[in-house]
Amino acid sequence: QVQFTESGGGLVQPGGSLRLSCTFSGRPYRTLNTMGWYRQAPGSQRELVAAIVGYGRGDRIKYADSVQGRFIISRINNTATLQMDSLRPEDTANYACAAGYSSIGGFNFNYWGQGTQVTVSS
Repeated sequence: QVQFTESGGGLVQPGGSLRLSCTFSGRPYRTLNTMGWYRQAPGSQRELVAAIVGYGRGDRIKYADSVQGRFIISRINNTATLQMDSLRPEDTANYACAAGYSSIGGFNFNYWGQGTQVTVSS
């Protein structure tokens, strides 16, 4: 069973920054080559925010158009980090870490964490 330790959410003013961190356990890290974050706000559909395939070198990365240029995802072994800058009120949501195994060209997730709340408000 895969378990996640998620941290870094909170309340921040518009234009501010937050860093989310996620570590999974229960599986050797090389069996889950993909990590990322989904977010969901009340009344909205779940959205893939950022995903990374790899273990810290030559990784393949994908971002939602809405966060491109503001968020950066990185990973070392079983820990992923999402650096979020220039935050906007519309970034407010529950951010859930996810992990999985992807074949060439895809981004596939099999496990999800509980999530951490990010609130952007003045």
